[in-house]
Order: sequence, then C-alpha cells, then structure tokens
Amino acid sequence: MNILIVSAECAPFAKTGGLGDVVGALPSYLENSGNNVVIVIPLYLSINTKKYKIEPEISNLEVTLGNETFSCGVMKSYTKGRVPVYFIDYPGFFHRKGLYHDSFYNDYTDNPFRFAFLSKAALQLCRHINYKPDIIHANDWHTAVIPAFVKRLYRNDPFFENSASILTIHNVAYQGQYNRDWYSKTGLGWEDFTQDKFEHHGDVNFLKGGIHFADIVNTVSEGYAAETRIAPGGYGLEYFLNQKGNDYVGILNGVDYTEWNPETDKLIPSVYSINDLSGKAECKKFLQKQLGLQVDSDVALIGIVSRLVEQKGFHIIAECMSSLISSSNIQFAILGTGDNKLERFFSGLPQRFPGKAGVYIGYDNELAHVIEAGSDFFLMPSIYEPCGLNQIYSLKYGTLPIVRATGGLNDTIVNYDQKTGEGTGFKFNEPSCKAAYNTILWVLDTFYYRKLHINKLIQNAMSQHFSWDDSATKYLRMYGRALQKITTH
Repeated sequence: MNILIVSAECAPFAKTGGLGDVVGALPSYLENSGNNVVIVIPLYLSINTKKYKIEPEISNLEVTLGNETFSCGVMKSYTKGRVPVYFIDYPGFFHRKGLYHDSFYNDYTDNPFRFAFLSKAALQLCRHINYKPDIIHANDWHTAVIPAFVKRLYRNDPFFENSASILTIHNVAYQGQYNRDWYSKTGLGWEDFTQDKFEHHGDVNFLKGGIHFADIVNTVSEGYAAETRIAPGGYGLEYFLNQKGNDYVGILNGVDYTEWNPETDKLIPSVYSINDLSGKAECKKFLQKQLGLQVDSDVALIGIVSRLVEQKGFHIIAECMSSLISSSNIQFAILGTGDNKLERFFSGLPQRFPGKAGVYIGYDNELAHVIEAGSDFFLMPSIYEPCGLNQIYSLKYGTLPIVRATGGLNDTIVNYDQKTGEGTGFKFNEPSCKAAYNTILWVLDTFYYRKLHINKLIQNAMSQHFSWDDSATKYLRMYGRALQKITTH
C-alpha cells in the first residue's frame, strides 16, 4: 500500500507531545511490513535543517486554497527508519517561534488557515511527485479537513478516486473550532457547513467535519475510545463519534524500544536490565546530583516528565505537594513546561524544599531519559489521558507508574495488589488532591515497608511489552478495512 501520513508534528523534527512520537515511530513499522510510506509536515522555524539533513526538493509547489493560490517550497529528509519526510516550506505560515501559539500560549489567529494549507499542500505534493496514496492518514484537527477535501474537492479526480481516508484523534479536546469565516477559505461548499458535519454552535469545527468524512476514525487506546463515546469525555462530539459505529476504534500506541530501553539507552549514565538492576542505582545517584537533590539511595524518588497543565492533573498535585514533601521522606525530579501559574509553583519548590525537589522548566530529552531511569516511581495524575507513553517507558525502566485510572493509563497499568504483590504500578480513580495524596502515601508505605513487593512489581513492570509491531498490525488491518469500504461503495 501507498500510505500518506499528514501531521502537524513528527519526532524528532517537531514535537510537543504524543502526536509527534506516534508520527515519528509508526511509519517505520508500516514500511517494515512492505508498505510505501510518505510523511508530510510543516517546515517550522524551530526545525534544524542542518542537524536533520533536510534538503530542498521542490522550489515551487502551487497550492490553491479557496480563492487563493500560493507558491511554496518543499524540503525533504528521512526518519531514522528511512521513511521519507516532506516539509512544506511557506514562511508566512510556519516560520514562527511556536508551532501553534506565541510565547504567551495564545493560539495564532490564522491556525485554521495555516493547517488547511498544510492539508491541501500535502495532496498537491502527491500529484507533483506522482505518489498515488491508497491510504491518506490525517492526524488530529490540524489535518482533519483532508477527508473532506478528498470526498468533495477531488470527488471526480482519478488520481484520488481509490484513496481511503483515516483520521486519528490523539486528543478530542482539541477540535479546531474557529469563527465560521475560516470555513469559506477552505474552498469547501456551504452545503457541508451543517450540524452533522463542520458547523458547531455557529463556528467551524474541523475535527467534527473530519469525523464525518473519514472512512474510519480511530483514537490511541481502547479505553479512550470508550470514554469519548460518552459525555463529558467526548467534549461535545460523543454523538458524532457514536454515529461512526464500528468505524470508530481504539488502537493503543506502541513504544519505540530502540529509543526507550534501559539495556541500550545511550542517554543514561549506566545501562541495566531486568536481571541486573545495579545500573539503575547509578542512574538514581546521577539524577540526584544533576537536579541538586540529596544523594540518598534509600529515599523514594518520584519522577515527573510532562506538560504542566490542568489536563495532566498537576493543579491537583500542586494543592498537596507542599504538605507531601514537608511530611514525608520523599524526593521529586520534575521536568516540564506549560501553564505559567503551574510553572511558577513548581519552579519555586527547590528553594522551599532544598535537596527534596529538583525542577527543570523546559524540555530536555536527555534529562527525560535520566528521570525515567533514575526515579523509583513516575507520576501521571491526568484528568484524562488518550494514551500516554511515559507510563509505558517507565514500565520498561522499572520505574513504577503512579497514575489516575483513565484512558490509556488505565489500559496499560495493572494496579498493585497488596495481598499478593502482583501488579505493575499504582492507580487512583478520583481526579482530586485527596486521592492523589493518599495514593502517594500508599506508594511510600509500600516502598519503605514491603520491599519484596516492590521488587516483584519492578520485575512485573519490566516484563511488559507494548511494541509498535503489535499496534502497526492493527493499523494495517484498519487500513485494509477502509480500502474495502471504498471499493464496495
């Protein structure tokens, strides 16, 4: 199959979260199964063209969007799995400091037009390089207009007549809802600006339109698929997701174990394995020194690598963090960026609790690996979590996850059974400070007084396997089903 994947992000070139990780990893596994994959993303200002050997490919690609025609460049590179990545180079849209918003976290006002342009440019690129896609795989609201483009603007075009469209929802809360004036600029007809398609409370909603027009819609875990079918998990789109019936499915994200594996990780100070954990103790010592924590092998160290935003649950952690640190023998290693208020709170912890809290505001990939390897536990208190990847990384590193039982977190972590010692981590249900606080106290009690159970949990955790091989197989089955729908209609 020829598989076109269009996305706003693709690791390592441009990434703010799980979307970038998925688009950076899945295509290699699809290629390994004998498919021909092409990725298209924007050329953002932040992408280092020299570092990633991104070379000019097309100097003049004409893209018509609505009543306007643009001329853009296209550059090209490859993922580490040698999948070609084409970068749409239009400085007016993409040469900005942020991917989606300015330094104050205000969305760029022309986001709907920027990403509609990316979507149209990806289709035009296919024609230019004579790449006829069997599957066009759109991701999140940014490219959700593609299925409508294919079914409406290219309805009578032989080049795309056998192309099936897939839409993956990585986070249903982000829907691309904007003033209806932006809809007219896409070139789509007003007959599709209706309540069952693009219209949403008078605005245009790109994700909603994509759900209608895509041949199959999926999201990134079975648990999240179930949660989004009912309010409030569907964020107002639950009815339309249910309307897809069996054409809305959950496929759990996989993990790239060539990058996240303590036996081979080049970014940690000492490698280790399920049979020899001595290197993990060295990683803990290194992490404590790096973040200014008191070096103590016996203290419980909890790691956090996350966006510091309400969705990730860190407002409820902020409520009880001071009490937790002051009353318990505990350390925190925190890496993240996000909400200004939460950034200020967490960045102030080292001064208030020297030696017990180490914080780095920003993102540092090497430090993320060191926190995964050097921590005893990993905290993810998400209000909702479509899939989550860090809890899966943590399992492989023997760093026991502490998670709220939601979405992919609930799917991937087995709660500790205090009677038997079975499980792979610790879970709590209620999204509250009290529930998180009590669960962390339970974790500490287990760490200090039930060492045999901790050892058993670590062995269980490191034995888990969530490979992209399994997930890619499910994607290929879904692609096949989408193609079958095209041929039978």
